Amino acid sequence: MLTISNAADRQKWNSFLASQKFRPFLQSWEMGEVYREIGQEPIRLEVREDNALVSICFGHIVPARRGKHLSIPYGPAVSFQVSGVRCQEIFQPLMIELQRIAKDAGCAFIRMSPFWPKEFSYNLLPTPYNLRPSPLHLLAEHLWYLPLVTPDPWECPMINDQFPMNVQLPISKVQERSGEDIFKEMRATTRNLIRRAEKEGVTITISDNPIRDLPLFLTLHDETRHRHRFTPYTDAFFHAQVKHFVHPTTYSLQPTSSCSLYLAHYKNEVIAASIHMHFAGETSYHHGASSKKYRNIPASYLLQWRAIQDAIARGDHIYNFWGIAPLSRDEQAIFLQEKQPKRLWGIPLSPCKKTPCTSRHPFAGVTTFKTGFGGKSIDLVHCIDLPLKPTYYLTRGFETARKWWRGF
Repeated sequence: MLTISNAADRQKWNSFLASQKFRPFLQSWEMGEVYREIGQEPIRLEVREDNALVSICFGHIVPARRGKHLSIPYGPAVSFQVSGVRCQEIFQPLMIELQRIAKDAGCAFIRMSPFWPKEFSYNLLPTPYNLRPSPLHLLAEHLWYLPLVTPDPWECPMINDQFPMNVQLPISKVQERSGEDIFKEMRATTRNLIRRAEKEGVTITISDNPIRDLPLFLTLHDETRHRHRFTPYTDAFFHAQVKHFVHPTTYSLQPTSSCSLYLAHYKNEVIAASIHMHFAGETSYHHGASSKKYRNIPASYLLQWRAIQDAIARGDHIYNFWGIAPLSRDEQAIFLQEKQPKRLWGIPLSPCKKTPCTSRHPFAGVTTFKTGFGGKSIDLVHCIDLPLKPTYYLTRGFETARKWWRGF
């Protein structure tokens, strides 16, 4: 028998998430505290079957001007022991409870962005609901990641011609990859830019007190968001995230959540910075910023390489670069320099055409940057909306126009 209740035990919550194949830190207990601190009340539900935990779901109420809604970032998380067929049985009561909570809070809709590979069918979701694709993504849906062990922990092997929700690899079969091997597999221009940054005298440090040094990041981030014209997280969000994801003093694959603030120094100035999140053997490059003053100094390349080396030293199994432009298989090969002529190195490609294009997609530039470190892409299922009020359709119209305006 399935039962749903509010979660109250942080350790059990994080332990369950850490035991899954996909363990996004956005579903961790600490993210709920981050949103609580910025005024968005967290909702944490756990689904049990005969007292065994089979699913968790974290969400938060977003009081957006375009429409108040219940947001579920990269959730829910479902036990790797649950088959795809059983998922419908689990989601049925979960969706009923989410609807009740959202309606009581006066939400116009629920927006869910599961961390499920695109190969998983929407048929895993319960059918009686008026679910529809969201006009905009809630979070990155095309990710670039670097496996730090073999075999790749995020690979989705076929079993009986179906994709299981989770397949765990025996620890005895996992082998760590060396930094030397990873460096060799980078794009040649990326390797050269890392060496050049070192030659230019760029040094990378990890803040021993991210809360104290956060203003250094915020200054660069404000400059970066004006330069690239994107909607940023608020300073309050950054403060809350750094506060609740404490700086790691020791590391293990236990369900601990932490963050690191990396700073790139050049001529006694901080010219690039990034915030990396750590959870249960995964490091995520979550926020980055750089200075236009020294835009010809490739500090960000050396910063990423240092973060990758640290992840290897910790024994992580995944380094997640986060969002890129959508790429076809052929475009991935070109980005990885398997087919790309030397004269086109470093030129972003259109996600729609196999021709160089520097502006067709908003993520074209960061795609070139991230793919240069080697790795793979994973495409997630698109964001899902569940309308609860007629006003949802006003929000949908606004976001459809915004999507066109932003170039997605």
